[in-house]
Amino acid sequence: MEPFAEFLIRFIHAPLGGIALLCGGLSLVSKKGSRLHKKARRVFFFSMLFSAFSALLISLFPNHESAFLFSIGVFSSYFLISGIRSLKHKKKEARIGIDKVIAYLITATGFLMVTYPVLFFGKLDVVLLVFGVFGIVFGIRDLSKLKKLDLLRKGWLKSHLGKMTGGYISAVTAFFVVNEILPSLWNWFVPTLLGSVYIAYWMKKVSA
Repeated sequence: MEPFAEFLIRFIHAPLGGIALLCGGLSLVSKKGSRLHKKARRVFFFSMLFSAFSALLISLFPNHESAFLFSIGVFSSYFLISGIRSLKHKKKEARIGIDKVIAYLITATGFLMVTYPVLFFGKLDVVLLVFGVFGIVFGIRDLSKLKKLDLLRKGWLKSHLGKMTGGYISAVTAFFVVNEILPSLWNWFVPTLLGSVYIAYWMKKVSA
């Protein structure tokens, strides 16, 4: 499994992560709805999704176990799939069965992320704890929104912008942490802070 894990890291996870960073940034700064935005968004989605899936696999291999990689993989996948799914909500007769499954899965995964290290190792893992709590919060919030179809349809754009940007924040955070761009915990907080400001800006703009 060791050579396969190294192959995933070198030829799939890292290169696709780099492409996702570039195209995700291009999607954010380009005009929303433009041809460039749509193409960049599409490349970002698939490159980041496969990078996230590879991170999940790598984090489970012997000698490569990583709470960080697992968490990034889970949340990147959740934000991306849920963000793309939100485009379907603008339809009057939107089918939300898949969205419910995603919401239940992220809630259950969040619960497992919090409890697994306690049950098997007798201690909390800070990374899994933080991401796990976020997973539970996001899942419960999504389930609540899915009960109000009219509001879900009206808020599809906000949901799409917020979650796709969340996926990009995950990519930037992973890049900062792995390459130690900033001192210590700043690598975790700065991308999230800047991304949150960007999301707040667009939420306000869309609501205006």
